Amino acid sequence: MATTDDAELTAALEAETIAVVGCSATPGKAAHGVPKYLQDHGYRIIPVNPTTDEVLGEPAYDSLSDVTEDIDLVDVFRPSAEVSGIVDEVLAREDVDTVWLQLGIRDSESGERVADSGRRFVQDKCLKVEHQRLA
Repeated sequence: MATTDDAELTAALEAETIAVVGCSATPGKAAHGVPKYLQDHGYRIIPVNPTTDEVLGEPAYDSLSDVTEDIDLVDVFRPSAEVSGIVDEVLAREDVDTVWLQLGIRDSESGERVADSGRRFVQDKCLKVEHQRLA
């Protein structure tokens, strides 16, 4: 049930606010570079990382459940084994349109739950690469 169609990926890229679960404060890591790239291209980034207070000049939240602002897309930089719990948090919200799992992160069962809720689900794709290719 993962979204792979370019039209659907392009629609997902129309998001304005992206919560990045696992956003890193360490330059050089993909979980820092990808959100920085997205921020540099006009997206509002909301870091979700319980081990730091701020990333990319934005306050970091401990979990998606703690985010009080509206989120359009959730970008996940956490191990596949953690996806189900993250999806539980997404499904408890009404504002998220897309769940995007970065390269190497897969959970088809969670993807079915996301799709069944009427939202987009992308797995094993880099948001930066797809943005560069489609935007």
